[in-house]
Amino acid sequence: MAMLLIPLLVFSLAFSTSNAGFSSQPGICYGQLGDNLPPPKESVELIKSLKAKRVKIYDANPEILHALRNSSLQVSIMVPNELIANISSNQTLSDQWILTNVVPFYPHTLIRYLLVGNEIISSTTNQTWPHLVPAMRRIKHSLKAFGIRKVKVGTSSAMDVLETSFPPSNAAFRKDIAVRVMKPMLKFLNRTKSSFFLDVYPFFAWSSDPVNINLDYALFESRNITVTDPGTGLVYTNLFDQMVDAVYFAIKRLGFSGIRIFIAETGWPNGGDIDQIGANIYNAATYNRNFVKKVMRKPAVGTPARPGAVLPSFLFALFNENQKPGPGTERHFGLLYPNGSRVYDIDLSGKTPESEFRPLPPPENDTPFKGKIWCVAARRDNATALAAALSYACSQGNGTCDPIQPGKACFKPDSLFWHASYAFSSYWAQFRKTGGTCYFNGLATQTAKDPSYGSCKFPSVTL
Repeated sequence: MAMLLIPLLVFSLAFSTSNAGFSSQPGICYGQLGDNLPPPKESVELIKSLKAKRVKIYDANPEILHALRNSSLQVSIMVPNELIANISSNQTLSDQWILTNVVPFYPHTLIRYLLVGNEIISSTTNQTWPHLVPAMRRIKHSLKAFGIRKVKVGTSSAMDVLETSFPPSNAAFRKDIAVRVMKPMLKFLNRTKSSFFLDVYPFFAWSSDPVNINLDYALFESRNITVTDPGTGLVYTNLFDQMVDAVYFAIKRLGFSGIRIFIAETGWPNGGDIDQIGANIYNAATYNRNFVKKVMRKPAVGTPARPGAVLPSFLFALFNENQKPGPGTERHFGLLYPNGSRVYDIDLSGKTPESEFRPLPPPENDTPFKGKIWCVAARRDNATALAAALSYACSQGNGTCDPIQPGKACFKPDSLFWHASYAFSSYWAQFRKTGGTCYFNGLATQTAKDPSYGSCKFPSVTL
């Protein structure tokens, strides 16, 4: 059965032309956007219990780097996005960053990768783009100055660096970055024998068009569904491989076919909002377990365009992080709950038979929700934050909060919680299509139960 594919947008990737020095055993992304996460020392032990090979953090947190000291875990650290512009033009600042964030820990903490920024090229504002590669060069120069030669410098990119992605052999980088940013970056990566780090999320591609993209194809579960690239004749049995090869062909198009690709992030959400299809524990476990099987196969299978290549990788993420902004899926990618218990069983070494794993709950949202959804206040414990969120929602105009003014239909009951619920629902109903979310810093939640009362009718989103 052949399947129609659409342009793919937001995902993660990485890959290798030479298998020397790269372990296929996945690592884990250790994010810290939660107010209920265990301390670094405990988190490192949890990472070890998952049998991860490496760990990626999104800064150079000294407490975490100290906790990783004398462990066998390879470590990836990151220069924050906001420092890139200054570092790009100031070698002294670059040297100081390395002196502060690498020298005190290396080599006892096995820092192996240093990413300059996170998905910089995905930003809608391009002021930082011209500074990215110069900053990477300065950071590399600083490492050499301190005699640190085993740390590879790169940057993480999302799949939206591509202008086109299907068929994979026709993929190309966006015109606004191909010559200005990508070509100099690829030249740097090639010269320093570093990798192209990219975030690959089949979930987002599938959930954006579940009618034309088969779920099993996205979960590595395809039995009779294949996609053939008409330009090469290569046959794809899963969405991940197709996405990885699209980036490989885009790199090749600029003349750098020898650059390795490294999966900087990949994963599947274990939960999400009512309007987010397929985000559940069953699918998350299925995707991540199958991903581990794929990359741990011996000999390495690679992808159709790069058969036999080892795919070094990081799974996203260690914990469900309750302070990540955006849709609900952003807070539900963890292999672990904040208390350290497992969302589902998984062994990143690939050695534990699935028959030994606990049964998974059946998926309940693999088809789109049909009906009305409201966005209401979820918490009463922080009146100051709730009042600020109410003020923000009402300040967006378009009569968002007119019905909760004195004397209007929704003014009573005259309570902060009630008014915030109406404002959140009204805001979300108006701005969802242009990127508005039902989050408000964790103060809001979606509901399929109509909160309307008497003559007060809450605006809703109809799916």
